[in-house]
Amino acid sequence: MEKIELGTADGATENIEKIAELFPQVMTETKNAEGELERVVDFDALRDLLGDVAEGQRERYQFTWPGKREAKAEARRPIYKTMIPEPGKSKDWDTTENLYIEGDNLDALKILKETYAGKVKLIYIDPPYNTGHDFVYDDDFAKTRGEYDAESGDFDEEGGRLVANTEGNGRFHSDWCSMIYPRLMLARDLLAADGAIFISIDDNEEQNLLKIGNELFGSGNYVGKLYVQVNPRGRNLDRYIAKTIEPVLIWVKKYACGNSLNLIPKDSRMLSEYDRKDAKGSYRAIGLRNRNQSFNPQTRPNLYFPLWISPIDGSVTLEKDDAHSIERLPLAADGTPTCWTWSKSKIESENSYVFGEPCGNEWRVYRKDYLEEGSAAFTMAKSLQADAEFNNDYGKKRIKELFGSNVMSFPKPPALMNRILEIGSTKDSLVMDFFSGSATMADAVMSLNAADGGERQFIMIQLPEVIDETTEAGKEGYTTICDLGEERIRRAGAKITNEIDESNKQLELGAEPKPYPDLGFRVLRIDSSNFKDFYLTPGETAQESLFDFADNVKEGRSDLDLLFEVLPKLGIPYSAKIEERVLADKKVFFVDGDKLAACFDANVGSDTIEEMAKAKPWYAVIRDSSMADDATHANYEELFRTYSPDTVPQVI
Repeated sequence: MEKIELGTADGATENIEKIAELFPQVMTETKNAEGELERVVDFDALRDLLGDVAEGQRERYQFTWPGKREAKAEARRPIYKTMIPEPGKSKDWDTTENLYIEGDNLDALKILKETYAGKVKLIYIDPPYNTGHDFVYDDDFAKTRGEYDAESGDFDEEGGRLVANTEGNGRFHSDWCSMIYPRLMLARDLLAADGAIFISIDDNEEQNLLKIGNELFGSGNYVGKLYVQVNPRGRNLDRYIAKTIEPVLIWVKKYACGNSLNLIPKDSRMLSEYDRKDAKGSYRAIGLRNRNQSFNPQTRPNLYFPLWISPIDGSVTLEKDDAHSIERLPLAADGTPTCWTWSKSKIESENSYVFGEPCGNEWRVYRKDYLEEGSAAFTMAKSLQADAEFNNDYGKKRIKELFGSNVMSFPKPPALMNRILEIGSTKDSLVMDFFSGSATMADAVMSLNAADGGERQFIMIQLPEVIDETTEAGKEGYTTICDLGEERIRRAGAKITNEIDESNKQLELGAEPKPYPDLGFRVLRIDSSNFKDFYLTPGETAQESLFDFADNVKEGRSDLDLLFEVLPKLGIPYSAKIEERVLADKKVFFVDGDKLAACFDANVGSDTIEEMAKAKPWYAVIRDSSMADDATHANYEELFRTYSPDTVPQVI
C-alpha cells in the first residue's frame, strides 16, 4: 500500500537524480553511515567526462562570502512543515484563487516548490535593503530563543526569525547574502519557462544582488534595471549626492524565450504622435530613409534605389511614369547616400502604406504607422521610470485612502507595481511576492484585473513580524504585519467593488455590466507537520511511546489541516476548490472536482471506501490509523481495483 511521504523533497537528492538522467555513467553505489547501499555521484568520473575546467591554476572568477556553502545547503535541506488553512481570516474562501501565506518565506518557498515549480510567471520582491537600521532573516535554526534574545532581535510567533543587522556586525554583508541566496535559489525553481523576477534594492546591496542573481539565474538571463524615480526632491539624509532613484533588477528564466517580458502601452505623449487619419484609422508618418549612415549603398546595395512620387496625390512607385515624375533617392540633408528601410519587394507589396509629401524645397518619402495595427500602440519599457505616480508619496497616499491614516511605513506606490505587472505578466499569470510587506502587489493585481478583465492570481508571503504598540498601526489595534497586509487586501477589494458598482449604475440600458475580478484570498499559516514525529531512529524511541503513534495526528489539528498537508504531495494547488460530502456517514473531501477524495474520520469502514471508489477520483487518501478494522485495511486497495482501477489509493 502506497504511503504518502511527509516533508519537502531533499534538494541534493533531486540534483543527483538530474545528473543521473544526463550522465548515467557517472553514478555508483557506496555504503552510508548506517551501512546501507545508496546511489551517489562519482565525481572523478564526472570530472573525466566533462574535463576539469579549473585544472592547473585553481584561481577562478567567483563571488563568495563566509557562509555561502551553508546558504546553498539550506536551500536544499528538507523541512517537515505544512500550510495550516485559516478560513476565518480569509475572504471568499470557497471561490478565490489568491493566497496569502503567513510565515518564513524560506519555508514557504520550499513547500510551494512541490506544487508550483515552473508555474509562476512573475515574481516581485522588495527585500530588506540592509541599511544598517533594518532586520534580516537569520536562518541559523540551531539557535535558542535565549540566543536570539541576546542579539536584540525581533521575533515571530515561533520564537525568532529576524535579527538586527547593524553596520558594526563583522558579517554585515555576508549575513544579507546568506539570507537572500537560498530564497533566490528556490525562486528560480518556481519561475515558469517564460517567467521573470523583479527585485527592488538600493546601493547597500545592489552589487552583491547583481552578482548573486547572475550566478543563480545566469548572467545571460539578466535583462537590466529599471531606475525608478521614487523621490524627485532627493533624500535629505544623503551626503554629497541626494538620491532620487532606486533600481529594480530584472532577470528572466530563459532569455531566448521571446515572451518573457511585454511591450507596454504608450503614454499620452507618444499617442499624440498619431496625429493623422485616413479611412483605415489614426497613423503617424515615419520617414522611409534609414538615418544611420552606416547603412549605405556599399553596405546595403539592395536598399539603395530611386523612388518616384506623384506631385498630384503623393503616391509612390518604383518606376517613373507620366503620373510619377519626382525622383527621390535616400540622401541625407548634406547629400550623403544612405538607404531605404524597406526593400523593393516590400514597397511593392505594401504600397498603400508609402507616400510622399513636400518638405521645404524637396519631397520626402514616408510610411504610415497605424495605431491600431500590430504593436504600434505599445513600446518597450524605458530604463528610467520617472512618472509622477512612481513617487513614494503615492504609496502613502494609497494607504491613507484605504485606512484613513499612515498605518504602514514605506509602502511601494501601486503605479510601480502596475508597471511591473504590465511588463512581466499576462492576463492569466500567477504572480508572487515573498517579501509582501504592505501587500501593494496584491492591491495592484486586483486593480489591474478590474481594469483589463484579467484573471491574474497572486501569492503573497509575509513573516508575521510583531508591530510596535506605539506606532500608528499598533494604536489602531494591528498586532502583526500580516494583519495589516490582509486588511489592506480586504479594503482594496471593497473599494474596487464600490467603483465597479458605481460604473455599472451609469451604464446605458442593455449595456454589458463590468464584471468583478477575484477580490478574495485564502490565508495559510506555516506550522510544523500535523503528524507526530515518527521519523525517530529505533534507539531514540521508547517502547511506551509507540502507543502514541496509534493516532499519529497532533492534538488540535483538524481534518482540513490534514487535507492541506496532503495537497502538495499530489501536486494539487492550495487554491483548488474543496467540496465536503458524506459517504456512509463519514465526511469525505473532494478536491478540484474528482482529482482527490480524502477521508480523515475515525473508524472508516469498507462501505465508505467503496463509495469513494465509485466516485472514480484520480487519487484517494485515508489515514492509516482510522480504518475500522483489519478487514477494511485489507480491502482498501482491492475496492479501488474493483470500482476504479485508475485511482491511486494512498494512506497517510
